[in-house]
Amino acid sequence: MTTAPLPRASTAAPALRSSLIYGGAVTFAIAVVGSVIGALVSGLPGMLSALIGAGMGFVFLGLTAASILVADRVTGSDLLSPAYFGIVIGSWMLKFIGFLVLVFTLRDAPFVDGVVLFATLVIAVLAGLVTDIVAITRARVPYVSDVQLPPAPSDD
Repeated sequence: MTTAPLPRASTAAPALRSSLIYGGAVTFAIAVVGSVIGALVSGLPGMLSALIGAGMGFVFLGLTAASILVADRVTGSDLLSPAYFGIVIGSWMLKFIGFLVLVFTLRDAPFVDGVVLFATLVIAVLAGLVTDIVAITRARVPYVSDVQLPPAPSDD
């Protein structure tokens, strides 16, 4: 009885996890600073708008990292697989549709200050990009990843 080998974890997984951790910390800081500034500028609507904008930024960051991790697991880290592209592009489409739904839903909401929401969302998205870059550049990913070498020849 043979068992199928367990799928190997992708070498990109630690970098993506670091990205989520860094992104979460930066988003929390943006939410705190943004809500204080929003409250000073526009009262309760400004504070709520900053919190919503920071939350949206983290959801966008998290969906990207999660989609890549899921695609790696589903396809066995085969970057050229149509399923890999389908999962990643599908999550990007989901983010875009979610963004449009939120924008049109919150556009006329009385508890939202549009300027604070927009500014916080832009700052959160840019900070998410920076945290992605930092996490990827600090990751120790080998040049040849996810490769199994053949066994060494014996001296027989």
